[in-house]
Amino acid sequence: MSKSVEELIEDLNDQDEFVVEAAAGELEMMGEESVDALMSALSHRKKNIRLNAAKILGAISNPKSIGALILTLRDNNKLVRREASTALSRMGQIAVDPLIEILDDEDWRVRGAAAWALGNLKDDAAIEPLEALLEDESGYVRAGALNAINSIKS
Repeated sequence: MSKSVEELIEDLNDQDEFVVEAAAGELEMMGEESVDALMSALSHRKKNIRLNAAKILGAISNPKSIGALILTLRDNNKLVRREASTALSRMGQIAVDPLIEILDDEDWRVRGAAAWALGNLKDDAAIEPLEALLEDESGYVRAGALNAINSIKS
C-alpha cells in the first residue's frame, strides 16, 4: 500500500536517511500532485520538513511554488533559506522578475538570498538592480550582489 502525500511529507523528518530519500523521491516523482502539499510544508514546524520541501519544489520546478519559496527566504533557519534560494534559482527565467522585486526587501537575508539566486539564473535584467546592492549596509548582501553580477557577466 502506497503512502499519502501527507505521510510522505512527515517521512521527510524521519531519523533514517533512507526513509527521507525514498519519501523525497516519491514526492518528486508525483510532481504536480504533490506541489500544494509541499508548499504548505514550507511552513511546517519541523526544520527538516521545510528544508526537504524546498529542495523537492526546486526539483519539480513548478512556477506555482515561486511565491511560497520567496516567503521561505524569511525562514529563521539559514539552511532552509539557502535551500529555498537554490530552489528559486532552478526555476529559470520565470523566477527572475519576482526575485528582482525582493532585492529591496527590509530583511538583509532575503536580499542576499535573492541576489545569490539571480546570479545562478544569469539574466542580464538583474545586473542594474544588483548594482544598487553594492552599497547595501549588509556585507552578506554586498558580497552576494557582487558575486551575482560577476556570475551574470561571465
